[in-house]
Order: sequence, then structure tokens, then C-alpha cells
Amino acid sequence: MSGTHEQITGHCLCGAVTVTATPAKPHLEACHCEMCRRWCGSAYLAVQSDTAPRFSGEEHITRFKSSNWAERGFCSKCGSNLFYCFTPTGSYSFLAGLFDDLGDMTLGAEIFVDEQPDYYSFAQETTRRTGPELIAEAKEAGFTFD
Repeated sequence: MSGTHEQITGHCLCGAVTVTATPAKPHLEACHCEMCRRWCGSAYLAVQSDTAPRFSGEEHITRFKSSNWAERGFCSKCGSNLFYCFTPTGSYSFLAGLFDDLGDMTLGAEIFVDEQPDYYSFAQETTRRTGPELIAEAKEAGFTFD
């Protein structure tokens, strides 16, 4: 996959839920925040999508409101984590492992690096931003986090 306009398709572990999404960026992003690490067992490696994804098996998706501005989805049949949704914009990020083929996408950015534990690190050179930096950028864009 050479650009950000090609759709990618993937599914949960049992196959009850499939997703088709269009990546918003040509790279993966890793989130090191405590909530994502607890949810994924380590850093959350994600494919961002700013356009509405297509789901099949939507009746098997359970949504959990994890904060005032986000919800996380998982398959109610097999328990696979599926997505993080930023509810103010409706943008999604999906676990990279859901997709059958990510082409030439590599890790390009890391967020909440101030919460990254010492027990792992990535070898790639990436753009690294802290939680306070991200929150400040979002507030400048008009989002509230109450």
C-alpha cells in the first residue's frame, strides 16, 4: 500500500466482525498511555481512519465508553479489541493486527510517550509526543476534555 487512500480490510479473531477502513496516515501510530496499555497489554499499535469505516457483523460489536471523549469497541463473541473512537469527531483508530495486509506501513509516530514504561521500546525513529502536548493541541483546535 503506497498511500493513504486505499482501503484495508480485516477482522476479529473469530471472524464475526469485519472492518473496511481508509487509513488517514501512511504510517502506524503507537499509544503508550496507561489506558491503552491496560486495554492491549502493551502499546496500542494503530491505524488511524478519519473517514467512516464499514463494519459487517456490527451486532457483535460492544462499545465501552472509556472516557468523556472516547469509546472502545470489541467483539462480543471472541473478545478481540477492535477500535478506539474519538467521539467529538467520530474518527477511529484500529488495532493494526486486525488487518490482513498493511502493505508498506511502518511505525511513524508515538503518543503519550511520557507514560511509556521502561520495559519496552521501539527501534524505529518516530515522531514522539507527550500527553500534555496532545491535549494542548486538541484544546487549541477547540476540543474540551471535561
